[in-house]
Amino acid sequence: MPLVNTKELFAKAYDGGYAVGAFNCNNMEIVQAITEAAKECNSPVILQVSKGARNYANPTYLRKMVEAAVEETGLPIVLHLDHGDSFELCKDCIDNGFTSVMIDCSSKSFEENIEITRKVVEYAHDASKHPQCPYVTVEAELGTLAGIEDEVAVEHGSESYTRPEDVEEFVKRTGCDSLAIAIGTSHGAFKFKPDQCTRDPETGILLPPPLRFDILEEVSKRLPGFPIVLHGSSSVNQEYVKIINDNGGKMVDAVGVPEAQLRKAAQLAVCKINIDSDLRLAMTAGIREHMVAHPDHFDPRQYVGDGRKYVKEIVKHKINDVLGSNDKI
Repeated sequence: MPLVNTKELFAKAYDGGYAVGAFNCNNMEIVQAITEAAKECNSPVILQVSKGARNYANPTYLRKMVEAAVEETGLPIVLHLDHGDSFELCKDCIDNGFTSVMIDCSSKSFEENIEITRKVVEYAHDASKHPQCPYVTVEAELGTLAGIEDEVAVEHGSESYTRPEDVEEFVKRTGCDSLAIAIGTSHGAFKFKPDQCTRDPETGILLPPPLRFDILEEVSKRLPGFPIVLHGSSSVNQEYVKIINDNGGKMVDAVGVPEAQLRKAAQLAVCKINIDSDLRLAMTAGIREHMVAHPDHFDPRQYVGDGRKYVKEIVKHKINDVLGSNDKI
């Protein structure tokens, strides 16, 4: 099976009341963990590559690893550019075999966002430009999320919720295939400041503010049947945070989006949920735990292998218990 775009996957997800997981990958072990988990869960999956990941791992290596995962698993896999910040970057990814791209001009004016997004859409949908994938799907974004993820950095307090009254015009004028909206999720492992949260009196864990489901529901009414995307949707699993801290780490008040809220979003119009920080935490937890338990080890296959085990574990959990995409092939 070749790489696929998101069009059919999202149509099925919308009708089925589930979301497809979009997991960021930076190296071989993460690609293996994600796709092995998806295979065991019989789930479609989106492998996301950011600009930073392309710079780190080399675009050719990343693409070939994803192609190997398709060959190994036989899964419907989307190779997606996460947070493309220019037409040129999106074009380069399309020309080099990506089947889906995100153009993120959410920091620009409404008109600039439309202009650049439409340019990407026109190129991505033109089969004559890239016959290897005649129709490349395009994700756009309205509204901005707080937090840090690679080149994306927005200070808390500077984020902006998506305005539902803008979405119809934006989608119509750009022709985008899916839309990322801002309803209170945030990038990174420290998604919310303590003064934004309440603290559980028994566990001491910070409880973040609830997502703005009123915005999601209004967007859904204005764009019936249209796939919505949530960025910044890691839940910052406290088990992995504890493992990291117990083994020399320092992650105080790391908190994410509650999984129950993400499951509710997946049952509505959200067809794609982005997960990155949770994978980083799982990998780091496995490596730190191994290195402390085995200070004599120096073989990367040993400690990175433990990190891969935890990444696979969290991906299976997300697919089965949060996204609801298991057994959807």
